[in-house]
Amino acid sequence: MQRHRCEPRPAWREKVEEIGLTYHSHDCGPYWDESACYELTTRDVDALETAAGVLHRLCIEAAGAVIERGWWQRLGIPEIARPAILRSWERDDFSLYGRFDLAYDGDAPPKLLEYNADTPTALVEAAVAQWFWLQETRPDADQFNSVHERLIEAWRRWCGTMIHFSSIKDHPEDEQTVLYLRDTCEQAGVMTKAVAIEDIGWDAGQSYFVDAEGQRITHCFKLYPWEWMWHEEFGPNLATDPVQFIEPAWKMLLSNKGLLPILWELFPDHPNLLPAHETAAPLGGRYVRKPKLSREGSNVAWFEGGVAVEETGGDYGGEGHVYQAIAALPEFDGHRPVFGVWIVDHEPAGLGIREDTRRITGNLSRFVPHFFR
Repeated sequence: MQRHRCEPRPAWREKVEEIGLTYHSHDCGPYWDESACYELTTRDVDALETAAGVLHRLCIEAAGAVIERGWWQRLGIPEIARPAILRSWERDDFSLYGRFDLAYDGDAPPKLLEYNADTPTALVEAAVAQWFWLQETRPDADQFNSVHERLIEAWRRWCGTMIHFSSIKDHPEDEQTVLYLRDTCEQAGVMTKAVAIEDIGWDAGQSYFVDAEGQRITHCFKLYPWEWMWHEEFGPNLATDPVQFIEPAWKMLLSNKGLLPILWELFPDHPNLLPAHETAAPLGGRYVRKPKLSREGSNVAWFEGGVAVEETGGDYGGEGHVYQAIAALPEFDGHRPVFGVWIVDHEPAGLGIREDTRRITGNLSRFVPHFFR
């Protein structure tokens, strides 16, 4: 595995905007960064793909254990959500996608940092933007990337169904992610319609959800965390299962970092897992503290000698924390990459790499394209 410095393409901003990556930059610089790229080997790709497939199966097993043993409180799952999760699990409700964040140094087996199983982003850049970058800059190379084709194939089972697509208003990354997913759904021949989360209503007379035009919602892709859904005005009505949501309610079990200690408890010393516990004591003074429900690196703290040497801000933590052993992140001229392997329809489908000079990958960490030969 190597990191190369590159010359960004002329008019790269316009090029990525044309394909939906409108959030390519922020006040501190570029988010989409083609001044560098990673060259992997086929061995690297095989290792990452295999690890993601294994970890997905382990997470499914761990979710089953949570249900069988009633470990709801270990994940902070509210009582109102539990019946819906159980029904969703028993029906094996359709799950479209997720993203594993892995630590990998090109030598040791990839290690699980967390599973973004409910509302993963960085999809447009992984599935589309870096593919077009590859075709223009290295047409003779390959890329671990079949995300687009697999998404279309996964949607085909819903032909004849109307699926609403929903996110919050005025959030460019979420809106573009949902727009892209809606496009893949339409390419599969499925009817779609947009509805903002804020515009989802409840028809008390008919006992079903409706969009802003009063049309019934029967199936809905929502880029909105399940734990937030229960606190919305329509939240109490979710318990009656009036809509088949994508991602389904059972994904609340996989998207929760409270699953990390359970994974370690069920599969101790697994080569793709880091030691993780519900208290810091078993890890000595060197560990990472993570809120169970945080997203985009919020409220994560890195401890050395029992002292926090790096910490991010945010609004999470009240739900409780987990404590994970520190992973050996590789370092290239001060840049630390994290490998995001995408799961589509329960199978590994592609890779996106984000890097930072900090120890903790956050919302502004750069997305850097990759290739292999």
